[in-house]
Amino acid sequence: MYCSLQHAGLHSGRLYREGSAIPDLRDGDTAPSVPAGQSGARAWLARLELPTWLLIAVIYGGWFGTAALWRQLGPWLATPLLIVFTSWYMSLQHELIHGHPTRHGWLNAWFGLLPLAVWYPYAVYRDSHLAHHHDESLTLPGVDPETYYHATLPAGALARSLLRWRNTAAGRLLLGPALGWLATLRAAVRSGQRQQLLVWSSHLLLLGLLLLWLRQHGIAPGYYLLCIAYPALALAMVRSFYEHRAVPDAAARSVLNEAAWPWRLLFLNLNYHLVHHLHPGLPWYRLRQAYLAERQHYQQLSGGFVEQGYLPLLWRHRRRPVIDTLHPFA
Repeated sequence: MYCSLQHAGLHSGRLYREGSAIPDLRDGDTAPSVPAGQSGARAWLARLELPTWLLIAVIYGGWFGTAALWRQLGPWLATPLLIVFTSWYMSLQHELIHGHPTRHGWLNAWFGLLPLAVWYPYAVYRDSHLAHHHDESLTLPGVDPETYYHATLPAGALARSLLRWRNTAAGRLLLGPALGWLATLRAAVRSGQRQQLLVWSSHLLLLGLLLLWLRQHGIAPGYYLLCIAYPALALAMVRSFYEHRAVPDAAARSVLNEAAWPWRLLFLNLNYHLVHHLHPGLPWYRLRQAYLAERQHYQQLSGGFVEQGYLPLLWRHRRRPVIDTLHPFA
């Protein structure tokens, strides 16, 4: 097996110097949110995860408020607002998957069930994403469900060109959402599992009710799907455009993107992606704190996999693929 995180010493106490305010987190299924050294009332407040509860209120309030005021705001203002709120909702779903704001997965799931982002049932995203967190297998085709690498190239020249174009900025934003959704749907159909059928059926039922509600407020279902939900998924894919690379050292496969604050807020600090993979239970509002506390250490662990924002990255790869289609050592 390629260099694992444990072999690299990344789950040891060396992650933080003595006296650091950031806890050493090892369990991806829990959500420690209390900084080391806190106790009593301050620890109790930290466990409440008030920033995440506020985030839930802002995202839901913003999305439903914008949709309800569609006619008053007009499509030129309401459309970009809904795109941002919908993409932000996807970041919230990711936070819910990792055990926030409560330690009860069933309770967190209630806040992520509504198909505001349309394309994926929450349960499908949850299971796929948790499988992605096997860091020793990051980027490996057939193992990592979120990889953009392939073990072999397709036979047709058109298919090869399409995959290559998908790894450019334009291809990822224009074509990436459709290809990703079709691959997920195809996998669900091929599985033939009753549980998958129930998950997708419940998702489609909720989606139908949501689209009916939107229609009553002046938003046509087709418009929402193509002009809001699809661009929202494309916006979310900005974060994952160059989130992982295929290198032997597992720690060096995850990026550290020192993005500006609007991107950090939209993606809930997942731009510090190596920090998230090392500490998947750390809440979103502590990721930046953790990174800045040990910035040089994390950059060393990443093997220099550091980006200075998303727009320069997208512009640099507007025509040139950000990764090769073929995995170099799968």
